[in-house]
Amino acid sequence: MGLDLSAIFQIAGVGVLVAVIHTVLRQSGKEEFAHWATLTGFVVILFMVIHYIGQLFNEIMDVFRLH
Repeated sequence: MGLDLSAIFQIAGVGVLVAVIHTVLRQSGKEEFAHWATLTGFVVILFMVIHYIGQLFNEIMDVFRLH
């Protein structure tokens, strides 16, 4: 178990990408698509975080030998 920053960079990358897409769509007058893009990005990040929380609980169970 080391310091793994790839998860943080992945989440930040998705956030930046969604922000750019939202801005471009909003500037072109497509507000509804911009909101859908933001919502989709939020769901993707939510699934990523849920995956990492599941890994955290598995590690905690391994440490305390709860399996």
